[in-house]
Amino acid sequence: MFLTPNNLVNIMVQVSYIGIMAAGATLVIILGGIDLSVAAVLGFSFMVVAVTYQNLGWPFWLSIIVGLAVGAGIGLLNGILIAYGDIQPFIATLATMFAATGLSLYLTNGTPILGLPDWFQGLSQFRLAGISLQVYLMLAVFIVAGLWLRYRPAGRSLYAIGSNEEVARLSGIRVKRMQLRVYAIAGLLAAVAGLVVGARLNAAQPGAGNSSDLLSVIAAVVIGGASLAGGIGSMWGTFVGLLIIGVLNNGLTLLNVSPHLQPVVIGAVIILAVLSDGRLISMIRSRGRSTAH
Repeated sequence: MFLTPNNLVNIMVQVSYIGIMAAGATLVIILGGIDLSVAAVLGFSFMVVAVTYQNLGWPFWLSIIVGLAVGAGIGLLNGILIAYGDIQPFIATLATMFAATGLSLYLTNGTPILGLPDWFQGLSQFRLAGISLQVYLMLAVFIVAGLWLRYRPAGRSLYAIGSNEEVARLSGIRVKRMQLRVYAIAGLLAAVAGLVVGARLNAAQPGAGNSSDLLSVIAAVVIGGASLAGGIGSMWGTFVGLLIIGVLNNGLTLLNVSPHLQPVVIGAVIILAVLSDGRLISMIRSRGRSTAH
């Protein structure tokens, strides 16, 4: 049955790692950018965790720190390429996406790494009040990011940069520094999502973080009302978009719809969301002009 507590909790568990990445992607899109590398960073960062633990014999806690640093580092590299290399965000993050995917396969020759600590897998199975820890982690990420966007000057500045980067720069906002910070946060959150997936699978899979995950991340942000032109978006909207994605995938699965057709439905929903977003922006601008007159 669809409307049962267990199924609703399962939906939240299934979308938790997507939601963690979507929170970072929301910041990037509000800033006026795009990050195509988050799903690949998810796979590569946890592959680094597994390789340093299994092959190099490092303590697992140190491997986790290194994996998180790798995720943040790739995000920072994206920011440097965009802010100081004047490379379009689409091209810069596309390049790092291919690089991260290739390195994941190279490190393991395309084979999964097993044998992670039992306590690590236990984290994904532990439930508090019937809800998995990874759901609480996702909610915490959304709450912290939402509060930062709403109440911190740095968070509010993202909207100014996304609306008009040159005006934001002339207003005294350090645009390049914010670009570095936001892309690094997106990379770090992708690495956190990698830990969530790794704990659930109890393995590092070279194919983790595929194109379907990237599609779901972007879909959640766009369906949640963020504008790909920048300057518009919210964590609450992305969270609602994430739930829509989760409900759609779960409902299609319960209806025995082929998993190969499910991305088709999500793609159609993205098109509808973008079309409605364009109309909404036009309405806002036309009302602004009429008010000015």
